Parts: sequence; structure tokens; C-alpha cells
Amino acid sequence: MTDTLRPVEQALPDAAPTASGSPQKLKRSIGIVGGTLLTLSCVTPASTLFVVVPDLFSSLGTATALTIAIGSLLCIAVAFCYSELGTLIPSAGGEYAMVSTMAGRLAGWLVFVLSLLVVMIVPPVIAMGTADYLAPIVHLNPSMAGAGVMLLATLAGLLDLRANAWITGVFLVLEVIAAAVVAVLGFTHSQRGLGSLTSMQVAGSGGHTDTVTAMLVVSGLAIALFITQGFSTAVYLSEELENPRRNVARTVLATLAISTVIILVPVVAITMGASDLSTLTGGDISSMVTAWSNSAVGTFVSLCVALAIINAGIVMVIQNSRVLFASARDKAWPEPINQSLSRLGRFGSPWVATLLVGVPGALLCFVNLDTLYGVTGVSVTAMYLLVAVAALLARRGQHRHTPAWRMPLWPAMPVLLIAVLAYILSQQEMTYLLWTGGITAVATLYWAFYLRPRRETRWLVSIPEDVQA
Repeated sequence: MTDTLRPVEQALPDAAPTASGSPQKLKRSIGIVGGTLLTLSCVTPASTLFVVVPDLFSSLGTATALTIAIGSLLCIAVAFCYSELGTLIPSAGGEYAMVSTMAGRLAGWLVFVLSLLVVMIVPPVIAMGTADYLAPIVHLNPSMAGAGVMLLATLAGLLDLRANAWITGVFLVLEVIAAAVVAVLGFTHSQRGLGSLTSMQVAGSGGHTDTVTAMLVVSGLAIALFITQGFSTAVYLSEELENPRRNVARTVLATLAISTVIILVPVVAITMGASDLSTLTGGDISSMVTAWSNSAVGTFVSLCVALAIINAGIVMVIQNSRVLFASARDKAWPEPINQSLSRLGRFGSPWVATLLVGVPGALLCFVNLDTLYGVTGVSVTAMYLLVAVAALLARRGQHRHTPAWRMPLWPAMPVLLIAVLAYILSQQEMTYLLWTGGITAVATLYWAFYLRPRRETRWLVSIPEDVQA
């Protein structure tokens, strides 16, 4: 079940060929700086701060910063797993290639479905937030604005990856500036001390103050893990990173460190600077910025956030198209679909896969997705759990001596991570667990009735041969 790691040429004799007759490969065109810019843009700190964090404020109040801090500490162990597996198996398939190779094809297939669930639905959800932050200059329908962002991101995704690294890099600077402005204003208008970060209070109904329980914090960790989840993009880009054995780990760890600071520092500042507990629980960060300064500053920050959302859309489309490209190259679908998804355009990007990600994403902007964050949190937690299992198995047999970045404190690190993530999953709402479980069950049926009977010709997970030690 784990003998799926093989050269591309052997695994895919009938893949879409290049002029020389070999299967299509992505071009190694970016170094650690470009990879970090793209990966950090997928975390999209500013849009996460303004779109996702307010949901935590509404349920966790003053405990929001503490929950994100705990989630970031857990993400260090997750990043170690990604770094070791990503340098051992540098494939555009990301998590599914790593888990398939280490834990078997079925486990890898389920990880693929979980990752696809996350990366296909999150971009349009975030994109629909664009209208709120363009409101100071123009009023747009959220669905129409979101669809426009997705189509714009799709066009950018068709370009060369190096060009996209520069585009997203410029946008990233602006969103970091916006987060810095929020942090400075929050700290300079502090209403409470550092002790408030552990006061565990949230505004309840009727003006009462409620206590945030430990169970609420544990439940919120699923969303906290999602907040910095984008560092895994470095693994998806590993086929296009120069010297992946070295640069994947550096990109993963650097991105996690930078994104944690960019997100957590403003959250601390907002917690300390909110005028009262009701304002903090309301989570309207734009209104807080305007109250701390003036409408011009509030407009500037809002526009920076809008650009951050566009930036995130571009990077997510790039990432998601690589996942579909890799799944077709690894024969996950009927052959006509595999042939189409594995085609590369004139700029070296998988253009069919890019369109298949972006256009449906634009259509999803017109669908009611109220439960999406909960389902995404469950999916991310379950995906991390399976990646940790793969990391626990990463030093068996031939993989023991393969050149790769190796995490410290192995095997204690993945074992502890598995236990913690399993507990977090057990504390999630049943509705979200049922949605995710139902999708996983359908995926298992596809595996049982299509992929498994064709195990010699389907779902042949591979890595490129030109990996540099």
C-alpha cells in the first residue's frame, strides 16, 4: 500500500507528453524569496485578520489572542511534519503525495479530498469579503465582487509563477502595512493591560459578561489552526522551487513565523485597545480603526484589506490548480480528464486545471456557505492529523536514508500532535463533523469502486526525478 513513490516516467507511461515524449513537469523557476512571498500571500495575514479573526472575537472575546497563540504553537509541530515530508517527497500534490507514500493510497486519497475541500471553497468565501472593504469608495454586491475577484485571480494564475511572485509580493507589502497600522493604533489607544489577554471574557446577551470556558478555547482551536494554514503552500510549490530539499523546509518555517507575528500582534493590540467588551466581541475592526484615527485611515486600511483578499485569491488559485494538475498526473480520474488537467500552457502553468479552479470558484460566490468555516476547520484538523501520522512513518525502510530535512524530537512530536488533534476533532460541532464525514464517505466509495479495482493504472502517486539533494 505504500509502494507508490516512483519516478514520474515509470508511474505515468500514458501521461500527457511533452515534445520529447516524457510526462509534463512543472518548471523550477523560484527561489526561497519568491516561494516565501507566494506562501505568505496564501496565509494572507490581513484578510485573515479582518475576515476570519472577527468570528473568533464573537465567540472567544478576550481569549482570542490566547487561542491563536496556542494554535500557532501547535502549528510549529505541524510545520515540522510538513518540512520533513515536503523535502522527502517534493510533489505538487502536497499532502496527498506525502500521505500516500507513507501511509498508503487510501489515506492519501482521503487527504486529497480533504485538501481539495479546503482549497476549492475557501477562496470564494474570502473573495466575497471584498465588497465590505471596498465600501468606502464603491458599493458592490458581495457575490458579484467575489466572482470578479475569482476571475481576476484565474487570469493571474495563467501567468508564469515568477511573475505571480512579484505581483503577490507587492500586494503582500500593502497588507502587512495595514496590519501594522492596526497594531500601532490598538496599542496607542489601550484601554486595558496585558492581563486582559487571559481574562477569558466575552460579551453576552443583555449586556452581561460571560466566561470563556476551556472547552470553548479547544473548540476554537480548529479555526485557529486554519488561520495560519497557508504555510503548507510551500509543499504544493515544491516542484517549482529550486533546491527543494533545502528550500521547502526554510519556506514552511519562515512563513509560519512571519504570519504568526503579523496576525497575533494586531490581535493583541485590538484586544487591549477596544473601547469595551461589547465592541471587542462585535469584531468590527474597521470601525475600531476609524474610531482610533479618522475615516481616511480607516479607508486606507480597508483598501489594503481588499487588495489582500485579491492577493489571496491569486495564490489560492495557483495552489489549487497545482493540486488538480498533480492528481491528473497521478491518474486519479478517467483518462480523458487526466489528459486535460495535465496540460501546461505557454507560461508553464496548468491552464485547464487553473480554469477548473477559478471558474467554479466564481460560481460558488452565489451560493450560501454559512457553515463553511466550521467544515473547513474540521477538514484542516483532520488533514493535519493524517499528515502527522505520515510523519510518524517517515523514517521506515528506504525513507530512513533519503536526503531530507529532519524534525527535532521525532517521534515524540508527531505522536503528541496526533493526540492533540484527535481531541480537538472530538470537540467540534456535530453538524460540521457530519458534513465532512459525508464528503469523506463519498470519496471512499469512489476509491472502493473506481480507484482500487484499477490500482495498477490509477492513483499512482509520483515525485519528479530532478529533485536536488
